[in-house]
Amino acid sequence: MPSPPAADASAALRVRAGTSDDVAFVFACIRDLAEFEKLLHEMQASEESLREHLFGERRYAEILIGEIGGERAGYALFFSSYSTFLTRPGIFLEDLFVQPAFRGRGLATALLIELARLAVKRGCGRLEWSVLDWNRRAIDFYDSLGAVPVRGWISYRITGQPLADLAARPASSLAGSPE
Repeated sequence: MPSPPAADASAALRVRAGTSDDVAFVFACIRDLAEFEKLLHEMQASEESLREHLFGERRYAEILIGEIGGERAGYALFFSSYSTFLTRPGIFLEDLFVQPAFRGRGLATALLIELARLAVKRGCGRLEWSVLDWNRRAIDFYDSLGAVPVRGWISYRITGQPLADLAARPASSLAGSPE
């Protein structure tokens, strides 16, 4: 990755829609994010699948690229969600990442502002995301924006073999389940 420009508060911030030319940068940042979150051992991603899912025939997610002084410095990866309680679409922010050398210059805020603008433009009822419970700096940042934690909910995930096993079960096997 290119070296960051000198820490000049007046360096121009720019947020733009990502293009396929940004995939290698975003993929490298995803790896850095996984390392920061102590989850590198869970990373199974490839640059090729990221490119396909962002810019292929069926697009599963979108990216915004944040630049400082004309250099890529961070990204936001997000996708559409839906709220049945609001009967409105939403945006789920999967990743918000700014390279360490560029932090503290307002880029994360600029990326969230652009996401909020997209949410309003698209008629969304919410913009939401998750944060690791130990990431106090991020939690304080989100609190400062007026975001609030969603209390009382526990996130669930099913992946790998348990996902394949569930998909292979006949619907009749669910009779008598505690749902």
